[in-house]
Amino acid sequence: MRRARKLNRVLAETYPEATIELDFTGPFQLVVVTVLSAQTTDRRVNAVSPALFAAYPDAAALAAADRSALEALIQPTGFFRAKTDALLRLSAALVERFDGQVPDRLDELVSLPGVGRKTANVVLGNGFGKPGITVDTHFGRLARRLGWTEQTDPVALEHEVGALFPKRDWTMLSHHLIWHGRRVCHARKPACGACSVARWCPSFGAGPTDPQQAAGLVKAEGRA
Repeated sequence: MRRARKLNRVLAETYPEATIELDFTGPFQLVVVTVLSAQTTDRRVNAVSPALFAAYPDAAALAAADRSALEALIQPTGFFRAKTDALLRLSAALVERFDGQVPDRLDELVSLPGVGRKTANVVLGNGFGKPGITVDTHFGRLARRLGWTEQTDPVALEHEVGALFPKRDWTMLSHHLIWHGRRVCHARKPACGACSVARWCPSFGAGPTDPQQAAGLVKAEGRA
């Protein structure tokens, strides 16, 4: 536990500006862009979101959207037909069950069409300021590499890692690991020689340890 918390403190110093990399205003926009971010980059979602929310500023407007018009707006994010269906069903559920407002409870969020536990924790932590651990592919990979867990099931991993940290740290912990995973600790070739937590990492050596070689692998920002 002490080593895990030390690692998080160092990552916090490494990425003092760490935050969600999706652009949004308010919980409704956040849940929509999080659904859109599946299997694409934050940059692509951020590129389409201004026009999307200009056309559909709230749940009622989105629920009444013309399918073909919505598909055209979100097409650059990929899987746009499935995402259109998800957004129409999600917004309709918000209107019908929650008066158009995004709920701030985990059990209510995961009851919404297209909202799984990962999306719900994103919304809780970044939309409502309630602690939530976002177990995406980066978070899971780093939690295992850092020796915090051997779990591969996202829910089991969330609970096991969460037990190592105070709840108040969960949301920022998610940002720290996701930022580090996008920039340095890559899936195929981590930049071990340029890693700020290398001295405490049990997986050091999974990628190049030479500082110069590793520096060439570091991404300046994580949205691309």
